[in-house]
Amino acid sequence: MSDKTEKLQKVLARSGHGSRREIEGYIQQGRISIDGKIATLGDRIEIKPSVKIRLDGRILNIKEPQKTVCRVLAYYKPEGELCTRHDPEGRPTVFDRLPKMQGARWIAVGRLDINTSGLLLFTTDGELANRLMHPSCEVEREYAVRVFGEVDSANLRQLTQGVQLEDGPASFKTIAFKGGEGINQWYNVTLTEGRNREVRRLWEAVGVQVSRLIRVRYGDINLPKGLPRGGWTELGLEQTNYLRQLVDLDEEIVTKVAVGRDQRRVKANQIRRAVRRHTQVASRPAGKRPASSSRQNAGKKTTSKGR
Repeated sequence: MSDKTEKLQKVLARSGHGSRREIEGYIQQGRISIDGKIATLGDRIEIKPSVKIRLDGRILNIKEPQKTVCRVLAYYKPEGELCTRHDPEGRPTVFDRLPKMQGARWIAVGRLDINTSGLLLFTTDGELANRLMHPSCEVEREYAVRVFGEVDSANLRQLTQGVQLEDGPASFKTIAFKGGEGINQWYNVTLTEGRNREVRRLWEAVGVQVSRLIRVRYGDINLPKGLPRGGWTELGLEQTNYLRQLVDLDEEIVTKVAVGRDQRRVKANQIRRAVRRHTQVASRPAGKRPASSSRQNAGKKTTSKGR
């Protein structure tokens, strides 16, 4: 076997056609072909012009690794948006507001449910997305949570020691009280995996309801201050390479982000566009309008080491 071959899902993920998990699903569904033959899991390819890879009959653009610039966006997801590319009911999705590209696409690093707001990362590098999401990398996520109900020391101890959920044991790495009145209280919690609705299910397991949930940090990338709901900003080379180093990927040496005064002007324009778009969404009829969200306590950090 040639040492120039790579796994099919790795090549396609790196080329921006989805995460490795997504592509493995496409392969299992028989949607990908190599030179007219249906691909199977475990197929390896050598990247050369004569190889034609198709998804649902459409030829995919495959780029050499060194020609692909890894880009990362930080997006402030509002409540009411879905983490999917297309919704049959026509509801807004997190991809609707992102900048358009040619020859690549944005891949979401994990998901936030429709009622959760906050930081959502996107990248053009499928391998980076896959590693950041994978439980083995233990990338820390931090959430600001407003809970409704009585919370005592026994609840907090149980949540950090471990709770049995339907898909296995789970726990928070840290919990920090952030204030509140009566039975509405704010906490910042951290964990190192991203199971479906895990934060909400953990609190519900001890009899406490989550009324607000905002992701404020992914690794050491914080929800940018001043970024409006529905706004995005592209991470610079230093932050992009921090994420790559975090999951043992080679550093980038090229960035698409402008520097100095140009970068400030670009970011200001991004924020203005995001504000206009969010205003348009908020003006929709009540039945179609996403719920509003707040960043109360969202920027506060736990006293424990961040992830």
